[in-house]
Formats: sequence, C-alpha cells, structure tokens
Amino acid sequence: MLVVRAINASDLDALYGLASQVGTGMTTLKPDMTMLGDRLAIACASFAETIPPEKRDYMFVMEDTDSGRLAGVCAIKGAVGLEEPFYNYRIGTLVHSSRELDVFTRMETLYLSNDLTGSTELCSLFLHPDYRSGTNGKLLSKSRFLFIAQFPHLFTEKLIAEMRGYQAQDGSSPFYEGLGRHFFKMDFHHVDDLTSLGKKSFIAELMPRQPMYVAYLPDEAQEVIGKVHLSTAPARRLLEQEGLHFEGYVDIFDAGPVLQARVSELRAMRDSLPAVLDAPGGLEACALAADAEPYLVSNTDLKDFRMIVTDAMPQGGKLALHDDELHLLRCRHGDTVRTLSLNPRKHTHV
Repeated sequence: MLVVRAINASDLDALYGLASQVGTGMTTLKPDMTMLGDRLAIACASFAETIPPEKRDYMFVMEDTDSGRLAGVCAIKGAVGLEEPFYNYRIGTLVHSSRELDVFTRMETLYLSNDLTGSTELCSLFLHPDYRSGTNGKLLSKSRFLFIAQFPHLFTEKLIAEMRGYQAQDGSSPFYEGLGRHFFKMDFHHVDDLTSLGKKSFIAELMPRQPMYVAYLPDEAQEVIGKVHLSTAPARRLLEQEGLHFEGYVDIFDAGPVLQARVSELRAMRDSLPAVLDAPGGLEACALAADAEPYLVSNTDLKDFRMIVTDAMPQGGKLALHDDELHLLRCRHGDTVRTLSLNPRKHTHV
C-alpha cells in the first residue's frame, strides 16, 4: 500500500536515489548528497516547528509500505525569495504607434522581475517511473493541498508552482539557447546546477534589466515560452484542477510557466472537510464504499502528517476505514481526519 508522509532523517539515501532519476531542469531536486542532507534537515525542523514558518520547507515522500521503497517526493516551501533572490520573467506588452504614419504595433516583452517574492511555493514533485499508474500521481501531488487546507495559517496568501520548461530530445532548452546563453556564456546544465546550489547572484549581475522584445528571439525560443516539459504536462493539469493558473510569469532559463493561485481559493480550502473515524459498518457499508469515488484522507498531525487514498466515502461527518488504512494514517477510531474527493466534482443540476 502507498502512503504520503512527512519526510524523516532516515530517508536521505532513498531521497538521493529518487533525485538521481529526475534529470535536468528541476533545480530543487539535484542528486547532491550535501544539498539534499541540508534540505532534509530543514524539512525535519519545519515539521517540528523549530524554525519560523517563512523559512520552512515541508518535504513529503510517497512510501510503498509493502517494500519500504520510496516511490515519490514533493514539497511546499513556506516563502521564496526572502533569503536569496527569486527571479522570473513577466510577460508584458509595449505599444508603439504613430498617428502620422498610421502605424500601431503591440510588442510582447519579457521583464526581469522579483514580483513573486514571498509566495508559498509548490515544488520538487517527482514520481518514480515504476509507480506512474492509477491514482499515484494524483495522490502525491494533491497531498500538498490537503496539508495546506489543514494548516493554512502556515502559508502566505499567494501560492505558486514553477513548472519545468520545454526541452528538446537532446536535453537542451530552445529558450536558453536563444536568450540566456548570450549573457551567461555557459551550458544550460551548468547554469541549472548553479541555481540549484543557491548561487543566484550572477543572474542580477549578467541579465539585462531593460525589457526584452520577444520578437527578437529565434522562432524556436519564442515557441516554447510558457510551454512545459513533456513529462511535466500531467503535473500541470493536476495543479490546474486544484485552482492554479498561468498569469504570464515564466522561468528565466527555460521559460517554463509559473502557475499561481490565492490559497483561499484552492479547491481543498473550499471542499475539504473534517470527519471522525468510525468502525466499518458491515457488508452493506463495504458495498456502498465499493461504488464510491476515491477520497484523499489525511491525519491532522503536523509533526507526523500522513495521507492515503481510499474508496471509503465520508457520510454525515464520519468515515469508516479498515484497520490497514488506520495503520497507514497512524489513527484510531474516534480521531478526526481531513477528507477531499480525489477528483473535482462535476456540477450537476438538481
């Protein structure tokens, strides 16, 4: 069975194994044992509440309890850009017109900005290829929304997610080759490694501050602005289901889209509900559960947060789970849990 849980200190080796599978373009999850060890220590301190909320980095892992293997990882950073710069391009428009010549042109531009500084960030989502089936991806990605719904006071009002940008089959970034390379004079993967280590001062030192005209870029670079990596497309759809959307900000290296939302408008904030755990009510209840839609269920323990997906449906503020599900959540009958339908409900007319 699979459970998404708070990461702990014993997960470092397995986390390194997952990071080794990721590939390029995800700066928050590099196979660097020192970097991962430092990040894991911050994550443990985050769940223990021994550091301020804005410095926290909540990391979650999906564990296959049958084998003890880690199947995936995801994270929420309390706030970005408060200790090191957080850069994006904001897509804007400049208008050039001449009444005398009867010429009017709208030019799309890229502005280097720090507009998203201080936002809570969803990041580091990676599911091992062996587990990319069924509802596993949804369970991993959406676990973070249930955590936010349970502990909204720990996060800022704006939530963002930087999506990995489009890469060619050889791993190169058409956007970087068309723009960034002219200023950084180094390979895309080298820049990617530097930013993952927190070395970002060179961005402000080397990137131009004036608006960049998109029309001046090669066609290959223009075409991928706001486009995600092929393997990231499913993750984008899941985030959009939960209320995030694209508002014209992209990554400065690969032009991947930055999705954003107000925490108060997330589906999990609107639709998730507490329920009291009850004992299964016999064969009739089990039969009803078999026809029910899948639900996400989490405990309410910050220090030992755990979440599963179940076919049991909450009824009248109560939820009947089997003993193995209770064990995964580390809960007992009578405990309160938080529930959310795995898939957004379709609106029906009554």
